[in-house]
Amino acid sequence: MRDLLLGVCIAELGVIAVLIIRLARGPTVSDRIIALNTMSTQGAIAVLFFAAYAGRSIYCDVALWLSSFSYLGAFVWARYLERGLL
Repeated sequence: MRDLLLGVCIAELGVIAVLIIRLARGPTVSDRIIALNTMSTQGAIAVLFFAAYAGRSIYCDVALWLSSFSYLGAFVWARYLERGLL
């Protein structure tokens, strides 16, 4: 079971690597924002699986914090783009 948890954690990091390419190449600003938001969500999932792998529940707080602020960041970027400042 521990090998499965570590494998999923590494797979999530692989997804983040693919999203970095989308972040760099995104044709629009909206694509880049979505890629960044998805990267932070995938990072939170990777931290959760690592917490299960390591048996440390304190990492769950880090994942919750990361996912909460990435959600808030998406709202801030949407508001910023809505006003046409970019």
